[in-house]
Amino acid sequence: MGFLKPWHIIVLLVVILLLFGGNKLPDLARSIGKSLHILKDEAKSLTSDETNEASSDEAAKPTDEARDK
Repeated sequence: MGFLKPWHIIVLLVVILLLFGGNKLPDLARSIGKSLHILKDEAKSLTSDETNEASSDEAAKPTDEARDK
């Protein structure tokens, strides 16, 4: 039992078309695309920051030999 059936999607598209009109849909799609691009870039920067922090934490940990001295 799926959440959205094909006819649900069609009804949603018709309602969106009626609400926003044909002229505003390209602008709406463009702004959604830009927002998704920004979100994707931020997610990549967060993951790269985490990997950089993990590698710097490993470099900062003293080794067993250094602790024994």
